[in-house]
Amino acid sequence: MKRILAAIAATVFFAGPVATVHATETGQDPITVASLDSNAASVGWLQVLSQGGTRHKAKRGDINQSPIARELVAFNAAAAPGTIIIDNSERRLYHVVGRGIAVKYAVSVGRKGFLWTGTNTVSRKAEWPTWVPPEDMRMRETRKGKVLPASMEGGIDNPLGSRAMYLGSTIYRIHGTNQPLSIGKAMSSGCIRMANEDVEHLYANVEIGAKVIVRD
Repeated sequence: MKRILAAIAATVFFAGPVATVHATETGQDPITVASLDSNAASVGWLQVLSQGGTRHKAKRGDINQSPIARELVAFNAAAAPGTIIIDNSERRLYHVVGRGIAVKYAVSVGRKGFLWTGTNTVSRKAEWPTWVPPEDMRMRETRKGKVLPASMEGGIDNPLGSRAMYLGSTIYRIHGTNQPLSIGKAMSSGCIRMANEDVEHLYANVEIGAKVIVRD
């Protein structure tokens, strides 16, 4: 079993159909990994690991693709399936999809002075969300000579990207970005940024009420 879990750490690009892995193949509960435009199909671990072929580095100017590919990995933290764990120091987000298994995404976390930790839940989800910058952010940017709008409709130029998952009643979100080259770095004002293709993938697999843990 350890060898099987170790093999799962290979890079996976889930651009294809839903992958349902059955307990008879792994000795674990079935899991589903889906993309927004996929159709259901039952496959085994080798098929899951081979989906998508070679992942190429994101091209400059591509605002959807992450420069760091997501992976299906062995994950031994005690967390129920459906839990999201964000590791600030690693700058990675883990979505637990089964016992001992998670999808790992590269993210951008808060820059110095804006990092935070805590536990919350996904309270709302939105496609192409409207961006309403907090007043303190607008004032901060104004002092730098940059005027932010009171609000901005969702769209390709919106800093929240194509999807957003709101955390409780806080101002923080897990959201897409129009700056994918920030992925893997500490550059946000506290929110968790993901490349659009990755936030859409996560969004399709996360339910309202999912537990979110942000740790150092």
